[in-house]
Amino acid sequence: MTYDLIDTPPEMARAEDLLAGVPRISLDCEAAGFHRYSDKLCLVQLSTPDHNLILDPLGCDLSGLLKPLLEDPEVQVVMHGADYDIRLLDRDLGIRLRGLFDTQAAASLLGESAVGLASLLETHLGLTLPKAHQRADWAQRPLPPGMLEYAANDTMHLPALADVLERALEEKGRENWAREEFSLLEEIRWEEDDADPVTRVKGARDLTPRELLALREALSWRDEIAREKDRAPFRVAGDQVLLAAVVTRPGSPAALGELKGMSPHLARRHGGDLIARLRKTDDIPDAALEAYPRWRGDGAGRPTPEEEAKANRIRDLRTEKAGELGLDRGVLLSNAQIFEIVRRTPRTSRELEAIPGIRRWQAEVLGADVLRVVRGS
Repeated sequence: MTYDLIDTPPEMARAEDLLAGVPRISLDCEAAGFHRYSDKLCLVQLSTPDHNLILDPLGCDLSGLLKPLLEDPEVQVVMHGADYDIRLLDRDLGIRLRGLFDTQAAASLLGESAVGLASLLETHLGLTLPKAHQRADWAQRPLPPGMLEYAANDTMHLPALADVLERALEEKGRENWAREEFSLLEEIRWEEDDADPVTRVKGARDLTPRELLALREALSWRDEIAREKDRAPFRVAGDQVLLAAVVTRPGSPAALGELKGMSPHLARRHGGDLIARLRKTDDIPDAALEAYPRWRGDGAGRPTPEEEAKANRIRDLRTEKAGELGLDRGVLLSNAQIFEIVRRTPRTSRELEAIPGIRRWQAEVLGADVLRVVRGS
């Protein structure tokens, strides 16, 4: 395999010449979030019919090169599972991508049982991708040749896969479904996550309000250490060991270090601070404590029995229709979409399509039956 590493201004100028006038590219991004505290963009892989380029955003500003190309709706951009990469391109390079063809989204609309890139390439093209660097640290420099070859592999076969999937979509009459999904993906933007951090911890829902306060302190403690060490938070301490510390309240760094999953070194060096923080939460008045966030963002509480019943009827309709179409149930209509429909109680097709997240193709396939359930008929 041949590829060009673009990591200096002179190489950037050469890359601009190589990309001039291309009607189609394939694209992938690598970030550092699995190893580092920041999930900054660390690599952009880009293939044309004639070249495989690996662009280094840590060595050069890529926005001037990529922005005109990726924002041109006349240039098709083939990606796989583009959701997060689109967010990174928006946040780190200010790019709002157009012309997307997402092979993962296309495969989902075709009812593929496995939509990972490796599975699709093996099924449709008979290719096997290497797996050695799936969890690599893309922020390290210099990148060894093996990692660069692995990165180039992610894009060089995407156009051929897209061609296969596009033909299948046309055969099933689902090309409009795919275009709608691609357009919605193009509108994704980076948004800061302001959700209560306890909602990301499995088992936190069962904690008392005081224990939730202690868990928030434990998560803050971990975050500060992770930031200082430039290490992904889960690599400092896992969620479950912090949950255990909150519930069992170890009285010393040594006792903290005995918890399953806790690094004894971390407990010795920083455990005293965590224990002190947890103890301070005991002094907070009950009136100042916050319960686990409600099921809905609007504070309306959990669904009523009537809403649950309607949601179950829609689920049954979805399951039956998904079987007829050969689709995964969640692709046809997710549980979150179902509860949003029940909550908003649309009365017409227009009102159904106006619900955020509902696709036109979903309304066309299931709309009439869903509206009958919502109306109670």
